[in-house]
Amino acid sequence: MLSAVRDDRLTIDELAESLAVPRHHLAKVVQRLQHLGLLETVRGRSGGVRLAATAHTASIGGLVRTLEGETEVVDCEGEPACPLRQACLLRAALRRAQEAFYATLDPITVGELSAPPTRQVLLSLGRP
Repeated sequence: MLSAVRDDRLTIDELAESLAVPRHHLAKVVQRLQHLGLLETVRGRSGGVRLAATAHTASIGGLVRTLEGETEVVDCEGEPACPLRQACLLRAALRRAQEAFYATLDPITVGELSAPPTRQVLLSLGRP
């Protein structure tokens, strides 16, 4: 999100420090988002990361679905499989709740999340 409000590129180190997350973890996230076409990365001395132009219109619901995968909230078929799975009403209810969660996020875009008033907060991250 921080790269969504700044025009210049940010390094992984700058982002990790600003967001107070481990650098190694952030590097994996950046790589994944770059493969999804949401981030542009440039290597080298003046390199860094910035939001891709098309990322502003990306749906948060779609992004969460992609990052989380199509897994169910509860793994009824796991090892060992749940003995109640054949007659359970909870599994279908959880599936509907999960889809409602995604549907609520679908209309929200990355651009909207980086607009005021959040924009000002994002710009202040990492500054004394």
